[in-house]
Amino acid sequence: MADAFSSSSENVIKRQVDVQETRKTPQGELDELYQIQKTCDFVSQNHFKKVALQFPDELLHESTAIAAEIERITQAKVFILGDTSYGSCCVDEVAAEHVGADCMVHYGRACLSPSKRLPLMYVFEKASINVDKCTSVFRELYTDTQAHILILYDVRYMHAIDDLVTLLCEDYPNVVSSQLVVEGEQCYSHGRSEREPDAEQSSIHFGRQFSLKSGLSIEDYNVFYIGQDGPTLRNFMMTWNRCSFSSFDPVTSAGRLESAGVNRALMKRFYAIERAKDANVVGILVGTLGVANYLSIIQQLKETIRSAGKKSYLFAMGKLNVPKLANFLEIDIFVLISCPENSLLDSSEFYRPVVTPFEMEVACNRNREWSAEYVTDFRHLLPGGHSYVPLAEGQEDYDETDVSLITGALRSNKLDCNHANSPFGSSLVLRNQTMTVANTNSAASFLASRSWRGLEQKLGETPVEKAVEGRRGIAIAYEEEGA
Repeated sequence: MADAFSSSSENVIKRQVDVQETRKTPQGELDELYQIQKTCDFVSQNHFKKVALQFPDELLHESTAIAAEIERITQAKVFILGDTSYGSCCVDEVAAEHVGADCMVHYGRACLSPSKRLPLMYVFEKASINVDKCTSVFRELYTDTQAHILILYDVRYMHAIDDLVTLLCEDYPNVVSSQLVVEGEQCYSHGRSEREPDAEQSSIHFGRQFSLKSGLSIEDYNVFYIGQDGPTLRNFMMTWNRCSFSSFDPVTSAGRLESAGVNRALMKRFYAIERAKDANVVGILVGTLGVANYLSIIQQLKETIRSAGKKSYLFAMGKLNVPKLANFLEIDIFVLISCPENSLLDSSEFYRPVVTPFEMEVACNRNREWSAEYVTDFRHLLPGGHSYVPLAEGQEDYDETDVSLITGALRSNKLDCNHANSPFGSSLVLRNQTMTVANTNSAASFLASRSWRGLEQKLGETPVEKAVEGRRGIAIAYEEEGA
């Protein structure tokens, strides 16, 4: 194997890197685990010629074998999508459109957020689970056989739910199992159950459909979740924060109560709302290009933020990390537009907090108050959604002053009249007679106070020099340097 630290740039390009190969599924088991035949039926029956297969990172080692088999059976041209721009649970329709795909097949864990652009099929990986152990843990956690219990689960364990309910239904008559429902006429899910709940009593949340007993609400139920701790469980717990949660982890075959940390998580989110109220400059992070109505929530957020006397800037970037957002220190707080599972970002390591659209609305809309309701799906905040709250009439002209719970300082939500009435818009910065940037709350004023402002042209000030040959190699050892 070539030395990875060789001083030759040619060797660096050709170097080999040792990687640990993940165990591949035997060819004979691929069809059962990844529903290859049903996928081929979906492609052939709709006469699709170009198919995009989207895999999460942990399933990429299976992608070539699956793609080759689908291509062999259907004669369609198959493209493999990996390393998605945003969360792997969302459908990356933009990447599929780049290759001119007619449809998409999404593999693995999914948030089931509705998509509008391309026909879509979900293939949920059949992760292993010990149903008998899960039943035993359920009985230990719920000794009252008459309790009302709702079973939710990660999509990868859908294949085992019917067996679990069969083992429990005789002793637990009030158990309700959710079913997966893919929203949108263009979507198809191979695993949808044929049993449909009573339409009058059924509810659909986050791609899960379930029927509750007449006269009861979901707050009257205990929730039993099957799957590992992660964004799906956190989303459920924050949305239905009045319910008592417990879970079963199929990997460790262990069960536990989950509700103890809900209040602590809600208090952290309330702190983020207070930070949003203190903020003057807001960065709107576009964390999805596939979830339906994302453009509508961007426009609504802009109007809501402006009505609260704050300025907003729009950022379109892929997967978020600390270094990316650290480049924009002039931003006081970020609001992330993403699917429900990815919007609850833990921003404790970031230089600036990252909040959800709901939290920003609580901070900026005087008609919306912090209560037990918590909304993770931004579509519910739009007109027509069950959590939509219009802006207060005359909010832009209403000068309300309160005290920050974090800094103790007075704050006002009234717009700067000079900026609001300026014909040049709010992006320009006023200057006084000494050409000093005026004291405003814009990002430009923050930039003016920096000691380093990036590269400057300095036209006519820099002498012209003859070009010289630069160094060759990598920084750790240039070729002209001695050993």
